[in-house]
Amino acid sequence: MKYKSINFDNKFSKFSEPWSPKVIAEMNDYQFKLVKIKGDFVWHDHKDTDEVFMVISGEMEIEFRDGKVKITEGEMFVVEKGLEHKPYAKEECEILVIEPRGVVNTGETGGHLKAENDVWI
Repeated sequence: MKYKSINFDNKFSKFSEPWSPKVIAEMNDYQFKLVKIKGDFVWHDHKDTDEVFMVISGEMEIEFRDGKVKITEGEMFVVEKGLEHKPYAKEECEILVIEPRGVVNTGETGGHLKAENDVWI
């Protein structure tokens, strides 16, 4: 069997487009996705699942209808299922998102930032 670790810097170097998650691993039914974000995303929710945001480099905010949270490098935040939220980053921010396989990045909102699902790098 071949054992190899996953290097985030190497994987992030393989793409540049913001808001398009790339799968790097799976554990049971969960996917680990790298995403580069910059600017505003769309208001959305995920009715059936929580969503984990881990900042690898940079900083981001997640807005909620009643407040917001700032997440910086080395920090993480869990958005509870059904909670409407809108990620934002002033400058490019590299993040790891953990969520079940098949989750659409924009939830049911759709729109021009809806990314193709299950893209591996």
